Amino acid sequence: MTTHWEKLVMRWKTAGVIDSATAERIRLYEERESEGQRLRWPVILAVSFGGLMLAAGVLLFVAAHWDKLSPALRFTTVLILVVLFHVLGAAIAENFPVLSWVFHAVGTACLGAGIFLAAQIFNLEEDWSGGFLLWAIGAALGWALLRQTAQGVLTALLVPIWLAGKWSVATAPYSSRDLVAAEGLWLLAVSYFGARALDRDDGIRRWLVWIGGLALIPLTAMIPYADEAGSNWRHVVPPPPGLLAAGWIVAISVPVLVAVVLRMRGSWTQAIATAWVVVFGSMGAEFEETGQSLFLFAWHTVLPYLWCLIACVGMIAWGLREKRKERINLGVAGFGITVGAFYFSSLMDKLGRSTSLMGFGVLFIVGGWFLEKARRQLVGRLGAHPA
Repeated sequence: MTTHWEKLVMRWKTAGVIDSATAERIRLYEERESEGQRLRWPVILAVSFGGLMLAAGVLLFVAAHWDKLSPALRFTTVLILVVLFHVLGAAIAENFPVLSWVFHAVGTACLGAGIFLAAQIFNLEEDWSGGFLLWAIGAALGWALLRQTAQGVLTALLVPIWLAGKWSVATAPYSSRDLVAAEGLWLLAVSYFGARALDRDDGIRRWLVWIGGLALIPLTAMIPYADEAGSNWRHVVPPPPGLLAAGWIVAISVPVLVAVVLRMRGSWTQAIATAWVVVFGSMGAEFEETGQSLFLFAWHTVLPYLWCLIACVGMIAWGLREKRKERINLGVAGFGITVGAFYFSSLMDKLGRSTSLMGFGVLFIVGGWFLEKARRQLVGRLGAHPA
């Protein structure tokens, strides 16, 4: 990420105020100074953990005394908490930037608590997703004004929660609705996971990669059974066609838009991910409708695992193409998890207890060794050291 002094040096060099040699001397000097002043990870971890505990403690203190406060005092307390942390963050921004980021993040966290507490104070009749929308807007404004990674991360987390919540509230009386949210969140996780590139690797992109990578595997496991789980306790009444079409449009278009913003010309891979997840999600419904035992048997035993293996291979190929080690690592990890899940769900119960446990152990040892060897060879092709 280009710093403020680097932008100034480039501007002075372009304007002819300084020559290339002077610009290089300024760059070397600033790098030496910044290296000595850079905070190490224990300090950053301590400050971040302290900020998290501070936010939790403040919210717990307010909750413990909530019943004893009048409505006016409740609202005043919530408002003061939101303003106080942002003021503290602004006051120490020059002397301690990291702590300033923490205070601003705590202030934005208190904003979310304040929104829901204010709704409780004034007995507002509204669906819960509206609170997350207001919270996401506050985080987005903080990101636009402060340009701090923490505000961007909160925005990236709150917007999907609002979208999924809005869909959940709008389709509460209907069945067969969970697949739309699961596939939309999966596609958004893919967009986040592909945020980093060789020429674009700033702070917010690194966090987006972590968010997307951590969400991809559980979301992939949810997709084959999303509507099946939801139809067990609801009346089998599908959403109206217009509402269902609107849900699919949002679920597909929002991740595509995010991918275009983050990857520009490299966003074509999002189309492949969209085709994969739409076909994957629709296969189960099609097989259920046919009612043929052979299709249903294949869907409940083999096909989901084969489809996941295809996704893992695609993730590895994506990483090789764009020289991203984390995509290769996730693809290899997903491959191993898929094979282990297939053994556990389809083969283990057909063997004796001792035989199944020994087979599981051999699968972990031998399979893990081969996967790690393959991962190192793939990462080595990038010219990087395997992690």
